[in-house]
Amino acid sequence: MAKPMYVRFEMPKELADKTAQMLDLAKETGKIRKGTNEVTKLIERGDALLVVMAEDVQPEEILAHLPLLCEEKNVPYAYLPTKADLGARVGMDKPTASAAVLDAGKGKELFDEIVAGVKALRK
Repeated sequence: MAKPMYVRFEMPKELADKTAQMLDLAKETGKIRKGTNEVTKLIERGDALLVVMAEDVQPEEILAHLPLLCEEKNVPYAYLPTKADLGARVGMDKPTASAAVLDAGKGKELFDEIVAGVKALRK
């Protein structure tokens, strides 16, 4: 099946796993906000350090603006395969389409690896 229009690059499984681990650490020791409206505001204000989006969001238009906004504001972004996994990683009982990391907490080392990996993928 083809990737949705907002998925601008293929996330290797290893990088997606690191992203999931970093979200777990950031949830417990850092600061995360979830929900597309909230994430959009954080990107526009310059508060988001990393944006994570789910690849299985329907309709696709919900997230269509986020990669472009991230690129405009120079905010790195990554993907997880499912919104259910993303929701669970950020501490929600329900799926979520996107989340923003404001402080990686103890996940700072993983955060740096993810940002470097994502920048390499986008070039």
